Amino acid sequence: MLAVGRITKLFGAEGEVNVNLYADFHDDFSVEQPLFTIVDSLVVPLFCDSFSRRGRGSATVRFADIDTVKRAELIMGNEIFIEDVESDDDEFTFEDLIGFTVKIGRRKGTITDFYDNDYNPLFEVELDGKNHLIPAVEEFIAAIDFEKGVIKLVLPEGLIEE
Repeated sequence: MLAVGRITKLFGAEGEVNVNLYADFHDDFSVEQPLFTIVDSLVVPLFCDSFSRRGRGSATVRFADIDTVKRAELIMGNEIFIEDVESDDDEFTFEDLIGFTVKIGRRKGTITDFYDNDYNPLFEVELDGKNHLIPAVEEFIAAIDFEKGVIKLVLPEGLIEE
C-alpha cells in the first residue's frame, strides 16, 4: 500500500474531515476506489461518499459509515493509503507477440493475430503463405527474444501440416 495523505482535522458536524494529500496522491482518484487506514494494527477500507479537492495538497472527505464527529475523531491523525498497483515491466500479454517472427523447427513465419478465448487462446501464424491457428499455450513456447522479436515454438507432431 502507498501512503497518500493524512487525516488532519474535522470539517463540519457530520463526520467530514480534512486530509493533507502527499505528492503521490493520484490526480485521477475516483471515489469508487477505497482509501485505507490502519486502526488497531488492522487495515480498514474507507469508502468515500464525497471527495472535494482544496487545491493540490488537501481535500475535504466524507467517508461512508463515519457520520458523526465522534467516529471521525477515531481516525484523526491517521495516514491514508491506496492500493499500490505496481507495474511489472517484465509482464507481457500474448497480444504483445503479434508481428513477432515465429520459428517452428526450420520453418519461419509471423504471428499475424491472437484470438483470446478462455478455453482455447490461439495464435494465427502465417507460414509458407498459409495461415494456421496454433494454441497459445506456455507448453508450446520454447523461447521468446523480445529484443529481436522472435518466438520459438515446439509443437506436437501433426498439429500443422508440413
